[in-house]
Amino acid sequence: MTSLSISDGQPVRHHKPTTAVILAAGLGTRMRSNLPKALHPLGGRPMIAHLIETAKSVFDRIVVVVGPDMPALEKAAAPWPCVVQTERLGTGHAARMAEELFGDGDVAILYADNPLITEATMRMLLETRRQAGVTLALLAMRPREAGRYGRVVVEEGAVRAIVEWKDASEAERAIELCNAGVLCAGAQELRNWLAALGNDNAQGEYYLTDVVALAAREGLVRHAEAPADELAGINSRAELATAEASLQRRLRNAALDAGVTLVAPETVFFSADTVIEPDVVVESNVVFGPGVVVRREARIRAFSHLEGCVVEREAIIGPYARLRPGTVCGVASHVGNFVELKATQLGDGAKANHLTYLGDSTIGARTNVGAGTITCNYDGVFKHRTVIGEDVFVGSDSILVAPVTIGSGALLAAGGVITEDVEAGALALGRSRQINKAERGRSIRDALRAKKEQG
Repeated sequence: MTSLSISDGQPVRHHKPTTAVILAAGLGTRMRSNLPKALHPLGGRPMIAHLIETAKSVFDRIVVVVGPDMPALEKAAAPWPCVVQTERLGTGHAARMAEELFGDGDVAILYADNPLITEATMRMLLETRRQAGVTLALLAMRPREAGRYGRVVVEEGAVRAIVEWKDASEAERAIELCNAGVLCAGAQELRNWLAALGNDNAQGEYYLTDVVALAAREGLVRHAEAPADELAGINSRAELATAEASLQRRLRNAALDAGVTLVAPETVFFSADTVIEPDVVVESNVVFGPGVVVRREARIRAFSHLEGCVVEREAIIGPYARLRPGTVCGVASHVGNFVELKATQLGDGAKANHLTYLGDSTIGARTNVGAGTITCNYDGVFKHRTVIGEDVFVGSDSILVAPVTIGSGALLAAGGVITEDVEAGALALGRSRQINKAERGRSIRDALRAKKEQG
C-alpha cells in the first residue's frame, strides 16, 4: 500500500493515488419523481454535488456510476468521469462497472444518497483501511431505529459479515450496529472480490455487502463508526426532509461558530454555499438561496429572501426584502420592506426603503429611491437597463422606462413616468398638470350617494 523514499535524508511515506467511486444509478422509486434520486436538492444543490465536493478534498480521483439515459446527472458530475450501469443488478454489479478506473491505490465505494458524509469521516475510513493487517474498512452507525438497514456482524473486534435485513435472522436483526454501505479496500483486492460475488439472495442481486465476508476470509476487516445523521441514506421525500433538517443544523452551527448572530437560528435556512462573514446579524425567518455572500457587519432583517447576490459591509436588508440573482448591495446601503432587486447594483449608501422594484439597474452612491418606484426593464422580448447616477433623489411612485439614464444629482418629481434621459442636476417632471375644479368633487359625491339610496 505504501512506499518509502528518501528526501533530504528523511524517510517520506507515499500512498498510491486513491479513488472514490460514487454509485448514483438508482432511480429513486420511493421519491415518486422522474428526477434521478442523486439530483434531488439538498441545501440548494443536488445531493451528488455534496458528496463530490467532500470527496474531492480527500481522494485523488472520483468516478461516478450512473444509470442509462441520465445526461443531467452526468453533467452534474462533470468533470469527473462517469460509467453507465445499463442493467441494475445490485450495488456489487454497479461497483464492478467502474473497476477499470479503480487505479492501483485504495478505493472507497460511496453512495449518492449518503450526501452528508463529512471530510473527517472519509479520512477516518481511509485511516482505518491503512491500519496494519486491515484488508477492508467500512463505515457503520447506530441509528435510533435500525429498521431495514443491513446489520454489521462483529466478533472479537473484527467484522465478519454484513447481513441484509431481508436475509437476516431474528437474532441478526437485533444487532444495533448498522451498515452505512461505504467501504474501502485496495483496488486489486476489490476487483477480485467483486468478481467472486454471487446473487443467491432474496433479490437475485449482487450485493456489495457480500464483499465484506469475502474480505474477512482473507484478512482483517475493521469498521469505523460515525454519527447516524451523517450516514443515513435518503430514499424518500420524508428522508430527504430529515436530511435537510440535519444539514441546516450543521450550517447554522457553522455560522454561529464563525461569529454570525442568528437571532432565531431554527428559522434561518442556508444553502450549502452561503458565505457569511463575522459580525453579521441575521434576524428570524430568513432564507438564503444559492450563491449568497454577506460581508461583515451587515444586517439581514426578518422575512427576507436572498439568492445569487452580494451584500457588502454595514448594509441593511429588509424586513420583507427580496434580492434576486445578479444583485450587489453596496457598503451601508439600505433595502427596505417589500423591495425587490434583480440584477441591480445598489451603490454605497444608496437607499430603496419601501415598496419598490429595481430590475436590471445601476444605482449610484447615496441615491435615494422613493416608495413605489419601478424600473420597467422588460418590453416583452428584451431586457433593458436603467442607470441612475450618484446623489439622485427619485420621488415616490416614479416609473422609469428603460433604457434610460439619470445623471448624478438629478431630482425626479414624485409620480413621474420617465421615458427620456435626464441630465445631471436637472429636475424631471414626468406627469400631467394638476387641475382643480371648484365644488365639482362635492357634486359628484352627492350624485353617487343619491344613486346608492335609489338602490
